[in-house]
Amino acid sequence: MSKSGALDLAFGVGGRMDKKEVKSAVEQYENYHGYFGGDEETRKANYNDMVNKYYDLVTSFYEYGWGESFHFAPRWKGESLKESIKRHEHFIALQLGLKRGMKVLDVGCGIGGPLREIARFSFASITGLCNSEYQITRGKELNQLAGLSESCNMVEGDFMKMPFPDNTFDAIYAIEATCHAPDVLGCYKEIYRALKPGQCFAAYEWCLTDHFDPTNESHQKTKALIELGDGLPDIRTTNECLEAVRLAGFEVVWAKDFALDSPVPWYLPLDPRRLSMTSFRLTAVGRVITKSIVKTLEFVRLAPAGTGRVSSVLDKAAEGLVEGGRKEIFTPNYFFLARKPL
Repeated sequence: MSKSGALDLAFGVGGRMDKKEVKSAVEQYENYHGYFGGDEETRKANYNDMVNKYYDLVTSFYEYGWGESFHFAPRWKGESLKESIKRHEHFIALQLGLKRGMKVLDVGCGIGGPLREIARFSFASITGLCNSEYQITRGKELNQLAGLSESCNMVEGDFMKMPFPDNTFDAIYAIEATCHAPDVLGCYKEIYRALKPGQCFAAYEWCLTDHFDPTNESHQKTKALIELGDGLPDIRTTNECLEAVRLAGFEVVWAKDFALDSPVPWYLPLDPRRLSMTSFRLTAVGRVITKSIVKTLEFVRLAPAGTGRVSSVLDKAAEGLVEGGRKEIFTPNYFFLARKPL
């Protein structure tokens, strides 16, 4: 069961770090990014520290706002956000042909929302890999609460050097996770190594679209906001993503940006021009209320110093994502299915 209260949010900020370290951790995280004078090479060289700090700081906010699955999804008209997220997860299971007896890897599993949903849907045995100790601990707790500890396992580790032997898994997927990789080719090579020959890897990637203009100052500002707000070393283009898949050794079965023909924009939950009661906490009004609550809790010392700054980082994320979606220069819904040759 997802932690849903404001106090759960406040007590969870910082993950397993000492709560006295939260404020300095936010400052260190911010300084990795161009918005605060940081640069791409420093982020890539220190990606593990940067991404760990990010998820230690924001996971309780994510769980408060999104529930257990921290990702976007294309939506049909009349479909709720929760329904679209489940359908998105079921789709990847169907594309991989998951079924009972298969050994599957979720790369960058977070607290395991998609992992548990896909395990229920497919009856496959799924291992989640994540480099955040806090998220792994929380995910195992949720696995147990869901009665899925036997079919769902979680392992702490780095997807740039995965702790699995060659040719281990019958299928591998990643949902909006490998965008954190400092070197996507290196990440895909690790996935290729761990996958059995003849089997498939499917992913939803965060990418810049063909509309992104690197000489456009407004486009670069939006890109920087997304990187800051979402713990990214860089954002690759769809073409760069697909080329890396091929260079890693995979055969691309098919690929598509599902944001292109989504009847409901993927960024709608964050759009300040709309209001939804079913996903109220994600709306601009909901985020303002959340920010006021956490500032109050921080003032009375129920939330650690720096909690308000974490909320501000996530506001930057929402701003950048909505801008990127409206300008059609960014997508979180670039899907591909690839096969490892026999």
